[in-house]
Amino acid sequence: MGFFSSLFGGGNKVEIKQIIENGAIIIDVRTPAEFAGGHVKGSVNIPLDKIQGNISKIKGYKKPIVVCCASGMRSSNAKRILIKNGLEDVYDGGSWMSIG
Repeated sequence: MGFFSSLFGGGNKVEIKQIIENGAIIIDVRTPAEFAGGHVKGSVNIPLDKIQGNISKIKGYKKPIVVCCASGMRSSNAKRILIKNGLEDVYDGGSWMSIG
């Protein structure tokens, strides 16, 4: 089960919640329509296909980043993109419902 948790954005939810409590920015990478249907209070909506174009904005937060989506697939991709672009303090929160 650990393999599937890491593959689909599982990870240690206690750690993610602690990171959020300590001031991390939550970026929801779902579509604007999905985001409008419900999201974590205080989260920012930057759809996965817009992440690359928002790297400088995201770096400007100067805080840890927790990415989330519906199931963990898109957030995993978003984390990979952010790390590839030089961000280090990035966490995959998986489903937005599990961190909200």
